[in-house]
Order: sequence, then C-alpha cells, then structure tokens
Amino acid sequence: MEQKNICPRFEKALKMLNHRWNTLLIYQLLEGPQRFSIIKNQLNISSRVLTERLKELEIEQIVTRTVIPSTPVVIEYGLTEKGHALAPVLKAVEQWSSLWVDTEE
Repeated sequence: MEQKNICPRFEKALKMLNHRWNTLLIYQLLEGPQRFSIIKNQLNISSRVLTERLKELEIEQIVTRTVIPSTPVVIEYGLTEKGHALAPVLKAVEQWSSLWVDTEE
C-alpha cells in the first residue's frame, strides 16, 4: 500500500492544537475576550502553564493581548481573526463528542 505524506501545514496545525491546554484555551475564548484570572479559574490551569500557552498562541497570532489602561491595569485576552476561524472546527468536534464520546471512565 502506498504511504501518503502528511501535509506539513496540517501536521503543524495538529501539533499546535494538541499542545496541552491550547484547544481548551481557544474554545474558552470563543465566548469573547477574558481576563487572565477568569480563564485560569474556568480551565483550572496553573498560572505558569496558562502564561506559557497564551504567549505561544500570541506568537501563532491566534490570541491577542489587550492592555486596558485603568487603575489597576486590566489585561484581556481574545481571539484574533485567525483564532475565530477555528470556531467551526471546534464546534464540529463538540457536536461529534456529544454523539460519540462517553464521559464515564
């Protein structure tokens, strides 16, 4: 049988999405821009890991960081256009999982 090569872009996309917490983080931000503490509490993730993942997703131009000048300074994270483009993919996985994935261990 002929072995098919995986497209490098597809492989890179899967690696990025499979990196622990990235997909859940993107899914969380589909609800709209959120502060660090809200994301941290919703995902039950450590501050260190969340900081790392947000920086990685900023580099990939999936997440944007907005500083709101106030006292104290407020920082919100939201999805870029590139990040929002993942919405149909994540919604499709959500629909598939509701039909096929059993949550009982």
